[in-house]
Amino acid sequence: MNEIVKNRAELVFLYDVKDANPNGDPLDENKPRIDEETGINIVTDVRLKRTVRDYLMNFKGEEIFIKEIRKEDGNLETKEDRMNDLMIKEPNDLTNKCIDIRLFGATAAIKEKTITFTGPVQFRFGRSLHRVVLEFIKGTTVMPSKEAKGQGTFTESYILPYSLICFYGIINENAGKHTTLKENDIKLLLDGIWNGTKNLISRSKAGQMPRLLMKITYNENNYHIGDLDKMIKLLPKKNEEEIRDIYDFSLDVTELVDVLNQNKSKIESIGMKVDERLNIDFGGLDKGLKRYEIKF
Repeated sequence: MNEIVKNRAELVFLYDVKDANPNGDPLDENKPRIDEETGINIVTDVRLKRTVRDYLMNFKGEEIFIKEIRKEDGNLETKEDRMNDLMIKEPNDLTNKCIDIRLFGATAAIKEKTITFTGPVQFRFGRSLHRVVLEFIKGTTVMPSKEAKGQGTFTESYILPYSLICFYGIINENAGKHTTLKENDIKLLLDGIWNGTKNLISRSKAGQMPRLLMKITYNENNYHIGDLDKMIKLLPKKNEEEIRDIYDFSLDVTELVDVLNQNKSKIESIGMKVDERLNIDFGGLDKGLKRYEIKF
């Protein structure tokens, strides 16, 4: 049954990139975002939400509100233009038609009133579980530009040889009532997180692979553990900056397993999808906890 979401849930998502740029900073030569103090790679929540939106639109045929559309004059459509495209007259028209509004919320003007939908699904910035190395790559193109006058031009890009990125998210059932967030929307969200990441095949993103997705659903009102992402530790087999593959480390989830076991009376279920190549062991989870495999 496709009911309104009633239970709070937490999400943990791990994916890795190899020889790619997971999230360039347009204000810094589109370099991958790196915390200068710690050497940790950062990916914004906006990037992950964009991945989900694009997947649901392109692969699942879902209508989304926030997308880039250019008008005939070359300018981007405004929110008002988009409202007209979708023939939005009432707030419930927006939530009924657009899955990204039900998931992530938005602000829009309807009948000259500003309506704010607080997104039930929120993510913190993703962070790599290890220090990364930035590499500057130069190349040449075969096809010349007009300015090059018959010669190929140089290409330049910044990449990370490897980064294992961890996202933490929360599904707020209270905000979900206002956007009419449904259980089927959550299934599509999980699909978009996993398969959207895998199918984001562009020059800067090719090489991304989902490795772990967890959804912890609670049975106690207004309760969640919090900071589950901080309870996963990377155990490198070499210096962190030398990591180049998923086999160069293992993951320690002892703290996470202990916390889940301690809260088992408040947990309704734990859904998981784990890439078989990831070296991780959840065998210590209490057998009384309901576990299931996330399927799309």
